[in-house]
Amino acid sequence: MQAIVDWIVNLMEVLGGPGVGLAILLENVFPPIPSEVVLPLGGFTAAQGSVTFASVLIWSIIGSVAGAYVLYGVGAWLGAERLRKIADWMWLVKASDVDASLEFFDRHGKASIFFGRLIPGIRSLISIPAGLDRMNLVTFGLWTTLGSGIWNTILVSLGYALGDRWEMVTEYVDAYSKVAYVILILVLVGFLVYFLRRDIKERKSAAK
Repeated sequence: MQAIVDWIVNLMEVLGGPGVGLAILLENVFPPIPSEVVLPLGGFTAAQGSVTFASVLIWSIIGSVAGAYVLYGVGAWLGAERLRKIADWMWLVKASDVDASLEFFDRHGKASIFFGRLIPGIRSLISIPAGLDRMNLVTFGLWTTLGSGIWNTILVSLGYALGDRWEMVTEYVDAYSKVAYVILILVLVGFLVYFLRRDIKERKSAAK
């Protein structure tokens, strides 16, 4: 973690606000670089006068949106047809499940992008189904910007307000993340139970 902090500090010293944007772009593509470190540290640096608060915030949002478009591209490249073939190969999952997921995203894609940007661990990955669904690029960008803007503003502001205690932000985010991960695990378990019950039912029907 200290190596990441030192690297981010060096980026901001050399590039200023754009350094924060670059770090956040990479954070979107490579999750091991945590936004709960980059953004509060950027806010703390702004409080020291090395860069302006506005510069840190604006460039962080630019980096978030740019990184989201990269993962959107990954989803678009993968494509629904490839995903259907993968689903047919996997245990319990069907190609029809892919179609059902895309239909869900057609109906609730905007909300999924917005709220997904506010959930650690999901905020980057939510861009991939948007690419799979080929969501309108402008619509995707607008909702990504809105969700990222809220998340980034909160973390940059906390880092700015806490000053040299900016690392406390990671404690707040960790607590929030644990709740989010528990909910996510429960959802995944629910899907697993559904798929298992469906598989058992189909096997019984086939045996008749």
